[in-house]
Amino acid sequence: MRVLSIQSCVSYGHVGNSAAVFPMQRLGHEVMPVHTVVFSNHTGYGAWGGQLISGDVVRDIVAGIDARGGLADVDLVLSGYQGGNDIGDAILDAVALVKSRNPEAIYACDPVLGSAASGCFVAPEVQTLIRDRVVPQADLITPNQFELGFITGTDPHTIDETLAAVDVVRASGPSTVLVTSVFRPDAPADTIEMLAATADGAWVVQTPRLPFKRNGSGDVAAALFSSHFRGSGDAADALARTAGSVFGLLRNTHDADASELLLVESQDEYVAPTTTFAVTQVR
Repeated sequence: MRVLSIQSCVSYGHVGNSAAVFPMQRLGHEVMPVHTVVFSNHTGYGAWGGQLISGDVVRDIVAGIDARGGLADVDLVLSGYQGGNDIGDAILDAVALVKSRNPEAIYACDPVLGSAASGCFVAPEVQTLIRDRVVPQADLITPNQFELGFITGTDPHTIDETLAAVDVVRASGPSTVLVTSVFRPDAPADTIEMLAATADGAWVVQTPRLPFKRNGSGDVAAALFSSHFRGSGDAADALARTAGSVFGLLRNTHDADASELLLVESQDEYVAPTTTFAVTQVR
């Protein structure tokens, strides 16, 4: 599989392309990263070096790939955080170009907007961009539960409410939805769930919730699920494999008390997760 991944890049730590590219490569996929920022580290540290990449530069890079014939067999376009209309437009242009070269390609968007703990942390311009222009163009989206609610104007908590919000967003464009970080009031303590839905049904997987957070785990989950699903078309299998891999990555990071994801050290988890979790069909 050939993947065009248009995301941020950091030298220290693992977020954006610095989180998504290696796990897909470890699975045997050919990944072409296009960076939207080049920073020393993620901005959660409060200080960083580097610079933003303009939409025109992104277009130039994608055009250069196309000139080599590199877009003809792209199966998956993946995007993450989008800082504004400039980058958003460049990503949508890249998606349109890829699909003109290969109509079977799909666009997977991680609509990064915020979280239940922090609320919406992107500018109003980005909120409008993601909700009104990007999500409707995507074939697959990977929001967390908060982002799903923001996009659909709902406030999902239960599984039924989450499924109803998924139906709303699927009616707007994307046929496949992975909801990460699902919390529901009747779930066992210290657990977390993910939910995947397509036209064929919906499935939930539950894993232990480790008592910490590290940036980049959502980027890894989006990359793994998107590539697994594009390869097999089986959402339940993609969900199970993603849950096992991400849990293994987080467990290793937690056990080592590492400040950043142990992305490289956990590489075997992407191919053969050491822990598997049951997937339950809920529709």
